[in-house]
Amino acid sequence: MRSNRAPWYFYVIIIVGSVMMVFPFLDMIFSSFKSASEYALLNYTLLPKQFIFDNYRMAVEQLQLLLLFKNSLIRSISITLLVLFTSSLAGYVLAKLRFPGKQVVFRFILSTMMFPAFLFFIPNYFITVHFPLVGGNDILGQGGEGGLAASVLGLIVPFSVSGFGIFLMRQFMISIEDAYLEAARIDGAKELRIFFQIVLPMTAPALATLAIFEFINSWNEFIWALLMNSVNSELATLPVGIQMLKSALDPTLTQPLVMAGLVIATIPILLLFIFLQKYYVRGMMNAGLK
Repeated sequence: MRSNRAPWYFYVIIIVGSVMMVFPFLDMIFSSFKSASEYALLNYTLLPKQFIFDNYRMAVEQLQLLLLFKNSLIRSISITLLVLFTSSLAGYVLAKLRFPGKQVVFRFILSTMMFPAFLFFIPNYFITVHFPLVGGNDILGQGGEGGLAASVLGLIVPFSVSGFGIFLMRQFMISIEDAYLEAARIDGAKELRIFFQIVLPMTAPALATLAIFEFINSWNEFIWALLMNSVNSELATLPVGIQMLKSALDPTLTQPLVMAGLVIATIPILLLFIFLQKYYVRGMMNAGLK
């Protein structure tokens, strides 16, 4: 009888791949406890000779970590919630409602995914800075001191809609049986009630998957946050602050501090993944089955 067990070398490949993926993360953690002189040694060791916890205190002071952490958290949570709302609502409309031009609209949304995101940064920057009636601007978007870019809205609004999110939610909602929706309509339920009470609870795995993607992308995004920081330095996020620290000071002296800041910056992402892991795995499995 043929065994269903995988060959032994499959396990070897998985173990080696896992070690290669985990090693940089472990190096970051242990380097955050090293002194600057030990980090600069050519004779590399993974474990520090002496654990220096003072790096975390200095990272908080040098990086203004509380401000950076607050800006990153506000930005990432706001973008994630907005994307979940806009993507699920648009996905429901494109998956379950009928209207002229629906396929044209869907293809247009798909086409936005084919362009690199940085192509839209400069146009979005000018739109944000010259947004009418915001930040001191007049009706023509002139005369102000930064428009939306002068407030935290500049970090959030340009990313409130995601073409990938709409595509993901639309594909997931197509699999929902129309019989549930028709039964609710016969009982007199309106579309918004059907959306919030029937469709959304059934798409929890897809919502969790999209939430993880969007939160990580927003948390790690650098270029747009750097542009907003050039307008208002109070809007700096963790990636911008860490990069500015590396550029301003001697790398041989600040690298352990940077590693400590990166460890702190990684904690929210790990907590989010641990909290939503079962929904994420279920969403990936359902996507694979489809």
